Amino acid sequence: MASVTTRGRAAWAALVLAGALAGCADLRYYAQSVGGHSSLLQAARPVDQVLADPSTSADLRERLRYAQDARRYASQVLGLPDNRSYTEYADVKRPYVVWNVFATPELSLRLKQSCFPVVGCIDYRGYYSEAEARRMAGELKAQGWDVHVGGVPAYSTLGWYPDPFVNTFIRLPPAEVARLVFHELTHQAVYAKNDTTFNESLATAVEQIGVERWLREPQNQSLRPAYEAFDARRHDFVALLLETRRQLAQAYGETGARQGPAPTTPDPVGLGPDEIEQRRARKAGIIADLRSRYERMKRERWHGYAGYDAWFAQALNNAQFAAMGAYHQWVPALLAMARRCESCRDGSLAPFLDEARELARLPYAERRRRLLTETERAQAAGLSSAP
Repeated sequence: MASVTTRGRAAWAALVLAGALAGCADLRYYAQSVGGHSSLLQAARPVDQVLADPSTSADLRERLRYAQDARRYASQVLGLPDNRSYTEYADVKRPYVVWNVFATPELSLRLKQSCFPVVGCIDYRGYYSEAEARRMAGELKAQGWDVHVGGVPAYSTLGWYPDPFVNTFIRLPPAEVARLVFHELTHQAVYAKNDTTFNESLATAVEQIGVERWLREPQNQSLRPAYEAFDARRHDFVALLLETRRQLAQAYGETGARQGPAPTTPDPVGLGPDEIEQRRARKAGIIADLRSRYERMKRERWHGYAGYDAWFAQALNNAQFAAMGAYHQWVPALLAMARRCESCRDGSLAPFLDEARELARLPYAERRRRLLTETERAQAAGLSSAP
């Protein structure tokens, strides 16, 4: 059974107490959080023990060895935390470790927040049970929110616990496993309370830099062609969604600095019936155009590759585009900062992470102002990819 630190017990105790004070619905949520993570810890076994087990398949052994290599690279080269995270392996017997529920108003890209002790406010709610996630999504949808439920293969406990490799992502291509390890360890290195978009954008920037460098290692170069083909299509997909997000933000008057606080109600504020209908029509037109552009891209750039068809088969709404923005909005700005770090070019990212840590300490408005400035500089210079 995995050990739990005193600090970790205190953190979860605070969550349970907060749930008890908040009422039955919140208590149910906190209870599933504690129970779900506890079951993950109990399922975790040291990687060395898994590798020594004669019942472990040859495929899993190879994947764990690649994963261990990425873990060592994260700490020894990139300067990410060196601790017990990713020294264990857990099989949770399901396709995702958690399911996140995102919600926005019908005519806004501002994500509904949930606030908790210790970690602050985040732009989603995570559930260890898909049924519970979809139950919550149904309640929010009935209230009028745009809702998206997304399966998540990995998450970070911000260093409170040693995060394990999990079956939900260990079967991915090795470079994808490395990407997730770099992403989640970044959350342990730098965390800004109440700012999901900064936290996720930073982790996305570090993962991009990290994977690019990890694939240069002699033992990993054979992985590079397949990953680059896969990543090029993902880049196209993300760019398509971010452009749609930009169009929707413009339609809702939420571009640039004109982004308000997290919503507490799904209802449009300050809009008359005619303006509401006009915005609904613009929203529908933008999403219809996205579908057409996807089909054209699939035909002309991807030669018929249909790997994203399942994503486009679902009903699309603001919540999907807002969630995508949370992971990518500040990536160009943060990559531009990393490029200016001369000592980071081929060595540790620790100096860049120190700079990001300074940003994390700033008040939200000042951090956003600086990131907007960095984004404008990056766009002017035509910078968008990893250094």
